[in-house]
Amino acid sequence: MPLAKRFFISLIFIFYFFEDGSAQRLYKIDQDNASTWSLLKYDINTTWHGVKYSFKRPLHWKKNDFLKLGGLVFGTATLALADEGVDKYIDNHRSNFPKVVRDYGWYFGSPQNYFMANAGLYGFGLVTKNSKIRRTSVLIITSSITSGLLQTILKNGLGRARPGTGYGAFHFKPFSKEGGQHSFPSGHTVLSVTMAHSIAKQFDSPWIKAGVYTLGAIPPMSRLIDGAHWLSDIGFGTVLSIIVVDGVDKFLFKENAFNIAKPNKNKISWSFAFTGNQIGIVGRF
Repeated sequence: MPLAKRFFISLIFIFYFFEDGSAQRLYKIDQDNASTWSLLKYDINTTWHGVKYSFKRPLHWKKNDFLKLGGLVFGTATLALADEGVDKYIDNHRSNFPKVVRDYGWYFGSPQNYFMANAGLYGFGLVTKNSKIRRTSVLIITSSITSGLLQTILKNGLGRARPGTGYGAFHFKPFSKEGGQHSFPSGHTVLSVTMAHSIAKQFDSPWIKAGVYTLGAIPPMSRLIDGAHWLSDIGFGTVLSIIVVDGVDKFLFKENAFNIAKPNKNKISWSFAFTGNQIGIVGRF
């Protein structure tokens, strides 16, 4: 099947299956006394509704939401202006980066290892009937499915050339089957930041949060160092992941899916920074 056809079938799948009433409603169970099997079914149902919620949110966007989207697009385009310069700088200093860090980034951000780690986390929460761990894992997997579908559509639809192809940062070949044309956005970044942001949200300590985010930043940086992605691929993937995780987290609290009240605490405020000498994402504790 041609790649373009698969792309549009994916879009149809999303908009058809995420209509209201396309699946059973999010139901409630007595989680304290439920069997392991009942909890598993409940969590699968919650994940399904969380993904639906994520894809339906744009239908309810207001002016401010569209302005944020415009800011993301503008910020990504602005960051792209630095892509080739950053890649050239890294290429000249690649041998100075520790190989062990680069290897960790690749292995942790690869889908098979990522989902194995989350399966282990969820399995522990399910067996011990720990609501907080189950909720964290559902937050991770729901966000991963959502952002994963979005990044797959963008990768195939845009067909941006990777740095290693030699075509430059602004070469696009939509619906290409070539792996070298699937640069935007970075899949490793999407998965790594999704897990890091989901886990960091469970802690109050800014030091623990900083440690989690530092570990989560290694895979994106390793992909940049290895010449697999442009800086803007990573920047967009980071922001996309944060937006999706925050949206799913809001849904889980709104539905009181795990009987955990929304904490009354200071959260990290994420914002874009575009000044004369600064382009990026700023998190304020």
